[in-house]
Amino acid sequence: MTDEMDRREFLKRTTVAGAIATTPDLWSFRHDAGVPATALAARRLDSKEFCLSEYDAITPALSCTASDPGSAARWQQQARRKLIERLGGFPSSRAPLNAEVLETTDFGSWTREKIVFDTRHNLSAVGYLLLPKGAARPLPAVVCFSGHGRGLSDILGMADDGSQRARGLSYAKDYALQCVEHGYATFAVEQLAFGTRRDDAARRAGIGENSCRPAACAALLFGQSMAAWRVWDAMRAIDYLETRREVDPSRIATLGASGGGTTSLLTGAVDERVKIAVVSAYFNTFRDSIVSISHCPDNYVPGLLLDMEMYDLAGLVAPRRLFVESGRNDVIFPIAGSQKAAAKARAIYRAFGVPDHFGFAVHDGAHEFHGAAAFEFLKQWL
Repeated sequence: MTDEMDRREFLKRTTVAGAIATTPDLWSFRHDAGVPATALAARRLDSKEFCLSEYDAITPALSCTASDPGSAARWQQQARRKLIERLGGFPSSRAPLNAEVLETTDFGSWTREKIVFDTRHNLSAVGYLLLPKGAARPLPAVVCFSGHGRGLSDILGMADDGSQRARGLSYAKDYALQCVEHGYATFAVEQLAFGTRRDDAARRAGIGENSCRPAACAALLFGQSMAAWRVWDAMRAIDYLETRREVDPSRIATLGASGGGTTSLLTGAVDERVKIAVVSAYFNTFRDSIVSISHCPDNYVPGLLLDMEMYDLAGLVAPRRLFVESGRNDVIFPIAGSQKAAAKARAIYRAFGVPDHFGFAVHDGAHEFHGAAAFEFLKQWL
């Protein structure tokens, strides 16, 4: 095909696409011509409304109704087993970590180690361990997970060439750096399908691309989930921290925003070594966000809503501590849903007898990490 033919075809296609984009009723006009308006108005054609009606028809089998610590503990034991089943399960044994420190960089008040370790027999992970200087050891530790974007670079303040860039340029606000600056040993772990753990097609597409969609959808075909893959990686990261003499294994927290918040919440729900889980720009009802608004398929766990809502996941962290922050102007995790979920989560913590172990803060930002109240919570309890 000649270049001229290519240009003509491109112009033809873009002209048609432009006409469709600027004519909202074109599809309806072509398919509904001559049909009385009332004939379709009485029908139920909206896909979102259908999904919400399906949601409303469900009574989750394991939603927490406990009213005292004893019944709450019994509910939790059953619900945690079911959550792990819904996620697709975890490996029956832990592969050797085979951890290796690839490089160490001194940043004055803290050091940064680049570490590679195995999470499964056929899968490795990359992380950066940040250690503050001059702080009493063993240190409390925070395992950080990034959300969608450039991967670890967004939470470590790294430019594309690996150097340090200006601060606060992404919605993550470099929260791994903020953690080490607050005096925590900070293990920033690359989530599967982000950054250094993308597939080749995503690498070729550019620094900000990820391979979530093909990997998460493949997980569903295997009867598993991306959520479980990432949580297992997080659990293996905690395994690694337990080998480091600089870290106090009884004081480990998880922290993440957006997709990182998903992993932080779920890891806290299934791994009782997590003393505090911090969840930013994620906590909501599934109804108001994941069901109603377009999200990456890594957010979906088959059948989960048959058993529990997101606030029930919070109850699986109890009586350990959970802190949640939400932006008043977050359009993909709407604040009304966050406030409803927080109220439900606090009620579950109340059933456990520890309502003060749950914290919730609303900031005036959008879909982004804020952190002010979160770091106060960590300082008080970690």
